[in-house]
Amino acid sequence: MQKRVKLPLLLALLSCLILLPAFSQADEATGQNEQEQPVKVNVSTALPALQKRLDSLKQRVSTAKADKQFTSLNDDAQKLASDAEKLAVALAPQLAQIQGQLDVLGPAPAPGTLTETPQVISQRNKLNNSKTQLANQIEQTKAIGVGAQNLSAQISGLRRDALKTQIALNTGSILGAKFWTPLINPSERDAVRFDDFGSQLGSAWHQAWDDEWRVGSGFLLLLALGIGLWGRRILDRPINWILPRWLPQGRFRRSFLACFTTLSTTLTLGISMQLLCYIFTRLPETSQPVIEFTGQLIDLTYFSAVIAGLGIALLSNRHPSWRLPGIADPLAKTLASFPILLATFIFIFGIVEQLNGLVGASIDATLFGNGLSALLVAVNCIVAPIRVNRMRRRMRAEGEETESRSTLAGLIHLLISLTAFVILLALLIGYIPLARFVTFELLWIGLVVSSLYLLLHFVVDLCESVFSPTTHSGKILKSTLSVNDRHLSLAATLFSAVGKSSLLILAAVALLNGTFGTTTPLELLNKIADIWGGKGLEGMNIIPAHAVNAVLCLVIGWYVLRSSRRWLDNDFLPKTMMDRGLRASLVTLFTNVGYVLIIMLTLSMLGIEWNKLAWIVSALSVGIGFGLQEIVKNFISGLILLTERPVKVGDLVSISGVEGDIRRINVRATEIQLGDKSTVIVPNSQLISQNVRNATMGNAQGVATITLTFPLDIDPEKVRNLLLEAYNLHESILETPQPSVSFKELGPTGIVLSVTGYVNSPRMVSATRSDLLYEILKMLRAEEISLSQTQTMILEQPLLRTATEE
Repeated sequence: MQKRVKLPLLLALLSCLILLPAFSQADEATGQNEQEQPVKVNVSTALPALQKRLDSLKQRVSTAKADKQFTSLNDDAQKLASDAEKLAVALAPQLAQIQGQLDVLGPAPAPGTLTETPQVISQRNKLNNSKTQLANQIEQTKAIGVGAQNLSAQISGLRRDALKTQIALNTGSILGAKFWTPLINPSERDAVRFDDFGSQLGSAWHQAWDDEWRVGSGFLLLLALGIGLWGRRILDRPINWILPRWLPQGRFRRSFLACFTTLSTTLTLGISMQLLCYIFTRLPETSQPVIEFTGQLIDLTYFSAVIAGLGIALLSNRHPSWRLPGIADPLAKTLASFPILLATFIFIFGIVEQLNGLVGASIDATLFGNGLSALLVAVNCIVAPIRVNRMRRRMRAEGEETESRSTLAGLIHLLISLTAFVILLALLIGYIPLARFVTFELLWIGLVVSSLYLLLHFVVDLCESVFSPTTHSGKILKSTLSVNDRHLSLAATLFSAVGKSSLLILAAVALLNGTFGTTTPLELLNKIADIWGGKGLEGMNIIPAHAVNAVLCLVIGWYVLRSSRRWLDNDFLPKTMMDRGLRASLVTLFTNVGYVLIIMLTLSMLGIEWNKLAWIVSALSVGIGFGLQEIVKNFISGLILLTERPVKVGDLVSISGVEGDIRRINVRATEIQLGDKSTVIVPNSQLISQNVRNATMGNAQGVATITLTFPLDIDPEKVRNLLLEAYNLHESILETPQPSVSFKELGPTGIVLSVTGYVNSPRMVSATRSDLLYEILKMLRAEEISLSQTQTMILEQPLLRTATEE
C-alpha cells in the first residue's frame, strides 16, 4: 500500500520537474508582453504643464540679475528639457501602436470596388485622427525640449555677461582646485563644443590647401608672414630718410616719428592678421562660427597692436634722441619688452574669452580665462615698476644721472602699482569678476591716456611748425595773407588749443563710454554726435560704472576748465587788442559757465534725472529764497557787473569812502586794492545799488590842480607865465587840453591863483602834483617871488596889580 502511494507521488514530482521550465518560459513571455505594452500618459495635462513651465522660466529669466538666480534657472531649464524628452519617448510607442492598427486595417478600398462595413470605416477614421493628434503632440513636446535647451544656452550667455557687471561676486580663489578644473579636467560639454569648433576650423584649414585653393592660400600665408614680421622695419628706412629732408627742424620731427611708429605697427600687424583670416573667409564652405571668430580675431589684433605700437613709440629705443617722454636710455631699454609682453597676453587671452563666448563655454571655463588674463596683466604691471626702480637705484649707485620725474609721472607710476595690487588681491580672495573689471579699466585708461599724450604733442608741434615764421609754410602764409609774426603766433596758439580741446573731448568720451577691445574711433565719433544731439543723458541709473564715469567727468572737466582758463588768460587774450578789464571779465564769465556745465554733466553721469532734481529744487525754493537771499543777490549783481561792465578789473573807483583799484570780480564780492596794498572786499550788490565814482571809466584823464596864495604886490602876469612854464615843461602834462591858470580870489590875505593840467590817467595825478610843486617852488625862489604868509592876531591881557604893589 505504501509502495502504491509513493509511486504516484514520485510520478507527480517528476512531472512537475518536467513542466517547471515550460511554466517559467510562459511567465517570462507573459512579463515580456506586459513590458511591451505602452505606458499610458495623459498628454492633455502633461503637455500644457510643460508649456507652462517653459513660459514661466522665460519670465523669470527676463527679470533675473544675480548669479544664483541664473544657476537655478539653468538647472530648471535642463530639467524641463529632460522631462520633454521623456514625454516624447513615452508617446512614441502609442504612435507605433496606432500605426500598427492602421496597418492591420489596411488602406481604404479604391472607388468601384467592394465597400467596407461602416464599423471598419469609422475605426480607420478614428485611428487616423488619433495618429494626427498624437504626432502633433510629439512635435510640440520636441519643440518644448528644443526651446528649453535654447533657453539654457541663453541663460549661460546671460550669466557670462552678468559676470562682467557683477563685480562683487565671489567665484572662488585662483588658488583653489575649482579654478583650475577647466584646464585639468574640463567638462564633457565644453570638450564637445570645443572639439566641434576645432573640427570646423580644421575642415576649413584642410579645404584651404585643396588643389583648387592651394596656390592662393600659400601666397596669402607668405604675404601675411612677410608683412607681420618685416613690414615695420621696411617702412622705417624711407621714413628715416624723409624726416631730416622734408620736415623742418624742431619738435615736430619726434612727434611725427612716434605717431608713424604707432600707426605702422598697428597697420602691419592688423593687415597681416586680415590676410591670414582671409585664407578661411574666402572659402565657400567655411562655417559661420569660424567666420565670426576671424572677425573677432582681427579686432583683437588691432587693439593689441595699438598697445605694442604705443609702447615702442614712447620708448623709442631705436631713436633715443627723438624720444617724447624724458626717460633715460637704460630705463627705456629695461622697459622695451613689457609693452610687447602686455600686448601678447591681451591677444592670447582675448582669443580665449572670445572663443568661450562663441562656443558657449561653461562659466567655469570663462572664469578661468578671465582670471588667468587678469593675473598675467597684473604681474606685468607690477614687475615693470619694480625693474624701473631697481635700475634707477643702480644708476644712482654708479653715479649716472636719472631723469627728473615729475609729480604726474610719479602719480601714474603709483596708480599702476596700486591697481595691479588690487587685481592680485581680488584674484586671491576670489573676486575674479572684480579683477577682470579693474584689469580692463586699467588697460583702457592706459590706452586712452597714452594715445592722448602722443596726439597732444603731435597737434601742438604741428601747429607750431605750420605757423612758424621760419618754416616754408609760415612764409607762404605771411606772403599770401599779409600777416605779421604776431598773427602767426596767435593762429598757432588758437589752432593748437582747438586741437587739444578736441582731443580732450574725444578722450573723455572714450573713457566714459568706451570699452577695451570693442570700441573703435568711428564708434567714438558716433557717440559724440549722439551726445551733441542730447541722446543718452535722459535715462541713466546710478550704478558703479556710472559712478566711476561721474568721477572721471568731474576730474577731467576740472582739469580742462583750469587749463582753458590759464590758456585764455596767459596765452590767447594777451595777444588780442582787448583791454585788461575786458579780458578779466571774459575769463571770469568763461570760468563760471564752465563750473555750471561740469556740475550738470557730473550729475547726469551719476544718473540723477533732471525732473526729480526739479522737484527737489521746488521743495527747497522757499528756504533758498530766505536763507540764501544775500548770496543770490550778490551772485546776480556779479553777473550784471561782468556783462554790463559799469566797473571792470583795473578801474579806479571810489565807494563809501573807499578808493582803490579793482583787482578781481568774484561770484559774490569784488576785491578793491587800496594805495597801501591792502584789500577791501565789497559785496557786488553795493556796486550796483550805491553811487560809485569810476575815475577811469571811458578812458578818463587825470587833473593835476595846484592852488597857491601870493602877496598883493606881485606881478600876476609874471607869476601866471611862470606857472604855465612849469606845467609845460613836465613830461606827464598833456598838450591837449592845454594847461591853464585861473584867478580864484582877491582878498586881504593876497592873490589866490589856481593852475590846472591834464595827465593820461588819474593814477598819475599824485606823482605829477608832487613833481610840479618841487619845480614851482624852485622857480619862485629863483625869481625871488614869495608866497603870502598867513596873518595871525595875538591878544594879550594886561597883568593886574597886586595889593602889595599898590
